[in-house]
Amino acid sequence: MTNNLQISEDIIIGIVGLGYVGLPLAVEFGKKRSTIGFDINNKRIQELNSGFDRTQEVTTEELKGSSMLSITDDISVFKQANFYIVTVPTPIDNCKQPDLSPLISASKMLGSILKKGDTVVYESTVYPGATEEVCLPLLEQGSGLKYQTDFYLGYSPERINPGDKTHRVTDIVKVTSGCCAKSAAMIDSIYSEVIQAGTHKASSIRVAEAAKVIENTQRDLNIALINELAMIFDRLGIDTHDVLAAAGTKWNFLPFKPGLVGGHCIGVDPYYLTHKAQSIGYHPEIILAGRRINDNMGQHIATQVVKMMTKRKTQVVGSKILVLGIAFKENCPDIRNTRVIDVVNELKTYHTGVEIFDPWVDPEEANHEYGLEVHTTFAAIEQSAQASAFDCVILCVGHKQFLELGASQFRKLLKKSGIIYDVKAVFPVNEIDARL
Repeated sequence: MTNNLQISEDIIIGIVGLGYVGLPLAVEFGKKRSTIGFDINNKRIQELNSGFDRTQEVTTEELKGSSMLSITDDISVFKQANFYIVTVPTPIDNCKQPDLSPLISASKMLGSILKKGDTVVYESTVYPGATEEVCLPLLEQGSGLKYQTDFYLGYSPERINPGDKTHRVTDIVKVTSGCCAKSAAMIDSIYSEVIQAGTHKASSIRVAEAAKVIENTQRDLNIALINELAMIFDRLGIDTHDVLAAAGTKWNFLPFKPGLVGGHCIGVDPYYLTHKAQSIGYHPEIILAGRRINDNMGQHIATQVVKMMTKRKTQVVGSKILVLGIAFKENCPDIRNTRVIDVVNELKTYHTGVEIFDPWVDPEEANHEYGLEVHTTFAAIEQSAQASAFDCVILCVGHKQFLELGASQFRKLLKKSGIIYDVKAVFPVNEIDARL
């Protein structure tokens, strides 16, 4: 490699994976330099080339405005790039262990097209050491090239917040890293072209990997504390949100609230860190305790609802319950690792009839992933209520449509003894029956 400035003139960005992370990044790079977005999902490629992004992270205008971006599933086109960024998902399996199969597949694919002088940067969330221990050998084996002599490696953790139109990819400080001082400087300078908020160059790839997993682990633990407090206060007959409002008058009290902890980051990333910790002989007690609390919140919410129904002498078996929202967070169609499913599944163990209303999600995707039928319009819910009124409404996700309708509209769908349980505490307290 020559110096960074001369290299940057000829760099062609190639982004592997055009989901919530990869697409916004591809669009931004496509405004500055030649960029190729690659995804194995042909339907996704066709939709994006027609100007439609089903994740709703990027508008049609933004896609069209990224004039130097091309989108393809043709590897012969993609291999024209020389600065590759990997943004594939890194989920957990049913045993809550890291599932690196998408990352391994992407690394094998890149190994087959890697050229001398290329750079590969990973953004997918991993445990410290994974980039060099898992991905690097696959790049070397597939390409026959030598690390740090023929090609270079880096890691820059994604910080995308799905559904957030205020904190977008260009507005969030980007952590960067490289395998040597030269590659670290080059990688940092490339990202600096599109990240308006600035960059932070970490001292090593492993440091950058660790920074990512502890960001979400810290948040997970803070929420776990509040969730545990909510369960304690419930037994004491105290409203948790009243307690938090009072405690929040102190300047250094952190404003966390109880709730379901799902999604592709907070509910997943801690397991990557604990997996690595256990592999080196350390059992992480606090992190796993927090995960247990948060993973059990769906069961807790369902139990609270059943108790309330029983107190009102509502027959639980055969009852009709409306769940508002199946996405993992408000104003977002993302259903990956949604913990609302835990509420639904627990309610079903009581032989209740559960219906779901979510105007944001794709019903086909919800059916494919969770076997659920989802209503996307309020009219459909009204029709269902006319046939048979609901015994309970549980607001699990604070979509703007639910707030605009208000608790009073949902009250009309209920039987006289019906309950509104507000998991998100977004409805006025005098218009609901209980909140988490």
